[in-house]
Amino acid sequence: MYLHLGQDTVIRKEEILGIFDIDTSTVSKITRDYLSKKEKDGNCITVSYELPGSFVVCTDKEGKETVYISQLSAATLLKRTEDIF
Repeated sequence: MYLHLGQDTVIRKEEILGIFDIDTSTVSKITRDYLSKKEKDGNCITVSYELPGSFVVCTDKEGKETVYISQLSAATLLKRTEDIF
């Protein structure tokens, strides 16, 4: 199964490690540093240039982490996953 993150971006459910609300989770310096490092490493994909609502951390079969920043809220993405999981 797949999860639609917005625009033309779809990810496989098996790759999802976590879905996070960007407003509440970026209060922590550790999270901000993590997102900054992923962006510098080129492992951060912005789904839309609208105001971000959430980010999704994924890993592929080789263990490479990718962060997707979505304009959709974490609650909306979680609702979409209810049918998947």
